[in-house]
Amino acid sequence: MTPHTSTSLELEASTIQAVVIGASAGGVDALMKVLVGLPASFALPVIVVLHLPEDQPSRLPDILAYRLDVRVREALDKQPIEPGTVYLAPSGYHLSVEADHSLSLSGEDPVNYSRPSIDVMMVSAAGAYGPGLVGILLTGANHDGAQGMARIKARGGWTVVQNPEQAQSDTMPLAAIRLQAPDLILSLGDIHALLLKLGREIS
Repeated sequence: MTPHTSTSLELEASTIQAVVIGASAGGVDALMKVLVGLPASFALPVIVVLHLPEDQPSRLPDILAYRLDVRVREALDKQPIEPGTVYLAPSGYHLSVEADHSLSLSGEDPVNYSRPSIDVMMVSAAGAYGPGLVGILLTGANHDGAQGMARIKARGGWTVVQNPEQAQSDTMPLAAIRLQAPDLILSLGDIHALLLKLGREIS
């Protein structure tokens, strides 16, 4: 699969089937800015991995469900992926996307010191969706997600990185940029606008 060379917003919206998002330090605030305001009619599934403490249940599904108009679900093992739904990785489990567009959870060893790992989710999603995937990497303090974003691009998907100069922690965005130049480097506001455009155009 030939990687994209475009640096514009000219994504082929009709080909996009899913969005995956990874974030770590500062990620809750970043996710709010990216996701709040998406309409209930938003047409794409959005699969999110945020680094979380393993010793306690995540409150993020409840927090986002209160603020978002789109459906929010904590991911379950063997759960079919449905459009118009935000899926959140539970604490203490890797989240993967299967070839049949269902989700799976595993308790395998941490990757990049993290479980859930952004790389695990993104690499699996790249295999499942190929050119139909948009990968978004936000603020974070380690290198998790860089390999996953590179795999998405290699499989023909689109990659979007938060502008490191505007990230609470720039380590994660910079790692992705250095490994494989993303298609787009955007502010959180522009990422939100891009999601609105994609979700509206295929609905």
